[in-house]
Amino acid sequence: MESPVLAEGRLGTPTAPNGTRLLLLGSGELGTELLVEAQRSGVETIAAGRYENAPAMQVAHRSHTLDMTDPEQVRDVVAREEPAVIVPEIEAVATAELGRLEDEGYDVVPTARATRLTMDRQRIRETAAEAVGVATTEYAFAGDRDSYRRAVDDVGLPAVVKPTMSSSGKGQSVVRTPEAVDEAWETAHEESQAETGRVIVEEFVEFDAECTLLTVRHRDGTGVCPPVGHAQDGGDYVESWQPLDMSGAARETAEEMARAVTAELGGLGVFGVEFFVSGDDVLFSELSPRPHDTGLVTLASQNLSQFELHLRAVLGLPLPEIEVTDPGASAAIRAGEAVDRPAYEGVADGLATPATDIRLFGKPTAYAGRRMGVAVATADDVATARDRAVTAADSVRVVDDV
Repeated sequence: MESPVLAEGRLGTPTAPNGTRLLLLGSGELGTELLVEAQRSGVETIAAGRYENAPAMQVAHRSHTLDMTDPEQVRDVVAREEPAVIVPEIEAVATAELGRLEDEGYDVVPTARATRLTMDRQRIRETAAEAVGVATTEYAFAGDRDSYRRAVDDVGLPAVVKPTMSSSGKGQSVVRTPEAVDEAWETAHEESQAETGRVIVEEFVEFDAECTLLTVRHRDGTGVCPPVGHAQDGGDYVESWQPLDMSGAARETAEEMARAVTAELGGLGVFGVEFFVSGDDVLFSELSPRPHDTGLVTLASQNLSQFELHLRAVLGLPLPEIEVTDPGASAAIRAGEAVDRPAYEGVADGLATPATDIRLFGKPTAYAGRRMGVAVATADDVATARDRAVTAADSVRVVDDV
């Protein structure tokens, strides 16, 4: 797998006529870390986001505010910037237009097809379960109330209901009683990132752990990072740790699944592949064709973070063997309520925690539960690292500075 970005074997100078330009579509906290790594490698960075002063815009060489679901606006920013590589960071992107741009010779990471398939839970679940044949939970899709109720009856209660397009747990419900079925349908539609008109109804499974395998396709093959465990609240990541203690059989099965699904999608870069793990049994859950929020732990735990791995893969640079250098953990810093002008108290208290770092994302506003920063920590063992990360995160308070 050869990256077209370094087809000539060299990088240019940022802001100069020969600059190697990376256009990021979506400007959240994960994009911030990627652009910082890109600038360390002499790459010119452009951040596009849906609102002004988004986190990645604050570190980019240039930025643009646009509706990334609008094909004309996406094409316009690409035409203005002429990037060497286009890196989508969010699901809600005009994927058909990315396909046309790719056909015209632009490099879309990992591919326009992968972006299109993974933006919609229906497409990626059908690809994984039916085209690749990996094991998943029982599921059904529905586009109206009647088919939705039939889907719930077929899957059975308890069940998990999600919009086919959303992220960070938005619109997700666990339905345990018949009385909650209609409310879950409303929640899925109200909180969907883009109204596809469809929901996924999934079997609710008991599991020992939720696992993310950060899988990186690069010029010399496919590497898989040591497993990351994570905990969620309402479908949104709140804590992750590495390495996750899982059986050798479960890890082998998960890695085989991750390699198979990412091979079907193709392209270069990091994929966040999620699984449910119970003993030696593994079920595929979801996939993101980009660095994953649970992978923030790799800022402290690995020899190369997921962002360094993503950039090297995209640029066609070699990767070393991926390893955990220190057991690590991350914990999200979340707003307790809506805040118009965020400020942060308790940062000094959090940083007093041993072997811990705090990264604030710089989001201009907050709503209740919004992820505003992260604490990352290391220790001699995962349990201590988790305790340190949670302690540091809990020390920080998001307040309204008005």
